[in-house]
Amino acid sequence: MKNILVPVGSSKNAKSHLQYAVDFAEATGAKLFVVQVYNFYTKAGTMIKIDHIIERESKAFLEHHVAQIDRKGVEVVTKTFKGKLISTIDLVCKNFDIDLIILEPRTNSIKDEVYLGKTSGKIIKQTNIPALIVPEGFVFKPIASILFALKSAIINRKEALEPLKSIKSSFNANVDLLLVKTPFYNADDFNVSSELKSMVRNTTESENATTYQGFLEHYKTTNPDLLCVVRRKRGFFKKFWEKNVMLKKDFHVSKFPVLVLSGLK
Repeated sequence: MKNILVPVGSSKNAKSHLQYAVDFAEATGAKLFVVQVYNFYTKAGTMIKIDHIIERESKAFLEHHVAQIDRKGVEVVTKTFKGKLISTIDLVCKNFDIDLIILEPRTNSIKDEVYLGKTSGKIIKQTNIPALIVPEGFVFKPIASILFALKSAIINRKEALEPLKSIKSSFNANVDLLLVKTPFYNADDFNVSSELKSMVRNTTESENATTYQGFLEHYKTTNPDLLCVVRRKRGFFKKFWEKNVMLKKDFHVSKFPVLVLSGLK
């Protein structure tokens, strides 16, 4: 893993989130790009553009937060960009060859009952970039155990597993595979490739209505430090695909990071 992107919002958790990102980057040997995306405006009734003011304030905001954390020798680059959130994030990831986005669930100061806010929700829903969702106020610790929950082990895109492989290698972590047979199960869904088999310590098969329900039933047996799921239109975050916001009551386990891989197919 070489380059990690950290979008920063106005949440009260921004400082601790940045520290987690630095600690994670140190452990994985990555470079950190800390960014803020803003829209640009023209003041009504005048010809005075204020986007340069917003850019200056955004840059100062980022540098203020970065100055308060322990960089631990990690290369940290701060950048501000103007434009629409998703298209700008996509462009930034392409230009800087980003391997992973580290997200806080709520980038803005919104209601406590919300697990995944609108901005983070859009990034997960509308991009295809691997993302690590880190709980609010979560303090970094080495990842010893990973639970990889899937409803189909068919892998057509070899690069899709790279973030998981990198994290496993960096922390020498154990990976436990949970295969969930849902009502949409196909005969080949549980055919695990040799590449994935070589990464996995144990494999468990379960039959549930959704991958998420299978996870809830089995995660306590492995007590993972990290949950890994796959971004699918009707996958793990099924409720989430209906809107950009997810409530904590709909996501009962929010005490450890969630790695969201891009589609395997």
